[in-house]
Amino acid sequence: MLSKIKKYKPIMRILTFVCLVCLLFAYLCPFVHPSDFWILPFFGLAYPVILLFTLLFLIYWAFVRSRMFFAVLIVLFFGGKLHFRTVVIPFSHETISADTTKQWKITSYNVRLFDLYEWGNEGKYENRNKIFQFLQEQNSDVICFQEFYQQDRPTKFATRDTLKGLLKTPYCHERYSHKLEGRQNFGIAMLSKYPMIARGDIIFDDPENVDNNYCVFADIVKNEDTIRIYNVHLQSIKFKQDDYKVFSKNAHKIEDKKSTLQLLIEKLKVAYPKRAEQARKVTEHMQQSPYPIIICGDFNDTPMSYSYNIFSSLYTDAFRNAGNGLGVTYAGKVPAGRIDYIFHSKNLHSADFKIQQEVYSDHRAISCVIWK
Repeated sequence: MLSKIKKYKPIMRILTFVCLVCLLFAYLCPFVHPSDFWILPFFGLAYPVILLFTLLFLIYWAFVRSRMFFAVLIVLFFGGKLHFRTVVIPFSHETISADTTKQWKITSYNVRLFDLYEWGNEGKYENRNKIFQFLQEQNSDVICFQEFYQQDRPTKFATRDTLKGLLKTPYCHERYSHKLEGRQNFGIAMLSKYPMIARGDIIFDDPENVDNNYCVFADIVKNEDTIRIYNVHLQSIKFKQDDYKVFSKNAHKIEDKKSTLQLLIEKLKVAYPKRAEQARKVTEHMQQSPYPIIICGDFNDTPMSYSYNIFSSLYTDAFRNAGNGLGVTYAGKVPAGRIDYIFHSKNLHSADFKIQQEVYSDHRAISCVIWK
């Protein structure tokens, strides 16, 4: 048995070398601007798969008792804390403060237009109403929405006014990137139970922004505490329904798969540098805040990305501080992993990070409790 396995050592050595090089490239992703080395972000995107193969090679070389085991182990250790951006092991999470008056429950949710176009199995009103019920059960102080859809009255889709009543969140800040006929608004929104004493926007330098990629912020007062909360939706990849065919088992023609895959790579190649610049612009604004900050939203990027690194170098990732496991938030057809985040100032505390179990959108809602 062992002799049969050992005869594959030459090819396994080559495959291991390729895998380790890919892993080293993935380690570089958070520190190299996507414009400087455009292919590098793809290694960060593939990091979970690369890591899995690396661990399998580690087991193989241990089984055949080869020195290659130590080479693989060294490269794994070289990644250090980077591995814990993707996988969180809850050694010692904080306990929620007993003073409920100081607690802020924050929820962030990309609701995919409340299933306006019936992407899910349910009808648009039925799926939308399930989202409403879920949010009502959360009883959050502040809810940040991405891909928010609001139709002006009279209509059956007046989501903003309905949610304000259901969630008892009378204070609202919203930004719509474009409107269509029939009083339809597409953008992002923030709802709060507590007064917003100031509101503002961060405008991204993209005249062709038609994907609701914006950032809004509000200074919110709860009792005697004021916190500035940001709601951000970074550059989308602009996948269309046909683009997902490359991931489908029904895609038969190799030529079609190749052309679709090339198109997806081009879209990703454009999106990565845009997200990096948007992240830079948002963090520069955040650093001028007179109050502690919380930022949440759909970043459209993984923890092994340059954009994520911009935020994590300055602020605490609430999932890493109070979550566990892989923390997968994207529920769509592309295996993107964790792309929705809640960050906060380092002088704030966080606990009870939760990821929605039900799937009513192509994203899962995330929430946590934050306090001073």
